[in-house]
Amino acid sequence: MDAESFMRGRVYGADHDRPGPRPGRDYAQLVAGPLDGLLLDVTGWTPAQRATGAALTTEIGRYGAGGRTLYRPRPGCPGRWDWAGDVP
Repeated sequence: MDAESFMRGRVYGADHDRPGPRPGRDYAQLVAGPLDGLLLDVTGWTPAQRATGAALTTEIGRYGAGGRTLYRPRPGCPGRWDWAGDVP
């Protein structure tokens, strides 16, 4: 299995023993960028928080360890969040 296949269906920040989505939770699919294909658990996020998007820590972005990658909800499709770039 290649790295891309391994990452699909996994939840960002989830425990390695239970990497997939869980029933009763709300998820946004991350599209493009270093976390492409991962799901982000947005359960309990307010509408304002969901509309803002997220800066997610990742070691595989442009700035390496300690960097963040930005994702924003896709207009008209709030369940898909598009990559908006990386920041230190």
